[in-house]
Amino acid sequence: MMSDNTFNGTGFASLLPAGYGWAESTDRTLPEVMHSIREHLGMDIAFIAELSDGKRIFREVDAKDDACPIRAGNSDPQEETYCQRIVDGRLPELIPNVSAVPEAASLPITGMLGIGSYMGVPIRLADGSVYGTFCCFSHEPDTTLNKRDLGMMRVFADIAARQIERDLGARRQQRESEDRIRSMLKSDELSIVYQPIVDLRQHRIAGFEALSRFAAVPARTPDLWFNEASQIGLGVPLEEKAIRAALLGFDRLPENVYVSINASPELILEDRLHHLLSGTPLERIVLEITEHVSIDRYQEIGEVTRKLRERGLRVAVDDAGAGYASFRHILKLSPDLIKLDISLTRNIDTDAPRRALASALIRFAKETGSKVIAEGVKTPAELGVLQDLGVDMAQGFLLGKPLPLMESLMTHLH
Repeated sequence: MMSDNTFNGTGFASLLPAGYGWAESTDRTLPEVMHSIREHLGMDIAFIAELSDGKRIFREVDAKDDACPIRAGNSDPQEETYCQRIVDGRLPELIPNVSAVPEAASLPITGMLGIGSYMGVPIRLADGSVYGTFCCFSHEPDTTLNKRDLGMMRVFADIAARQIERDLGARRQQRESEDRIRSMLKSDELSIVYQPIVDLRQHRIAGFEALSRFAAVPARTPDLWFNEASQIGLGVPLEEKAIRAALLGFDRLPENVYVSINASPELILEDRLHHLLSGTPLERIVLEITEHVSIDRYQEIGEVTRKLRERGLRVAVDDAGAGYASFRHILKLSPDLIKLDISLTRNIDTDAPRRALASALIRFAKETGSKVIAEGVKTPAELGVLQDLGVDMAQGFLLGKPLPLMESLMTHLH
């Protein structure tokens, strides 16, 4: 109980038990704070309830013992509750002795739950709408409950409203993301462009990297589309759609030209590649593993790709030099191809540290039997330095922009 404390409107510091101040409360979850308030007030049960579609739905419940008759997720008719009557003003927010308030005493829920004293305050969102209520009750009357106790309840209700609003916003964004990606999966708004990869020793096009493009709104880069899909558990289906689209034009390519496709560890581990690449000559496929963080399941990825590599598939590690993770990928996956990230190739002709790191990776590749592809080559000077360092292949705007298949073939192979 709080009869000895004062409420000054500045937070929980003067309201909660010793050692539980405002700074600490902001770092703790709503259930933890609710538990502390319930114990401090000496109440038996505290809960946060949502009022929705004619029901009171218990979202959080904290009880003195396990015999509590309500659980999170339970619901009852909204009209038969204290919560609804408090929100519309038929019951006061503070009821120290329920038996002294006829409307409260006559409610069936009073006898069912054994309510002796009750406090409840509305939880209002930023737009003024009522989400629900924050309530506490005891089985015995408690005439020491007062307006200062109610003040603490209101402070917590305001904090809960902000957290609930964030949660509702996150769920809304989740639904919007799911709708957007599912619409993308059903539409023809994903297309593929092909960027040439040039063999610098034979002076010919060795392959094309298949790159996704999205015509849907919002207009944004492909990596953001794939990241969003991955966050909501639809990354693999979107990758599958992109790979299928990339392979549609495979038969139009010369037999000495390969196609490089991108795949995440998640897609590889689901063992979908065998199905996706069925009927495709694997010796003309390069699999670029796209991942910018360390991978936990290298052994499993290696096992899946080993079976495909035995049939001719080549594996490339993308973005080498962009971070620690790419070096781990190289060491753990023993790729056939190592792709130098644009952060290394850009301005390599004028930047000694870039040249030194690129040179080290090229030497490593030679010793391990890998070939090196330089990405993002933009100027003749950059290309010249990369050739001097011993890079095997290169791609970038200097050598050819990504274009739709037939346009790319006409531009780069004729």
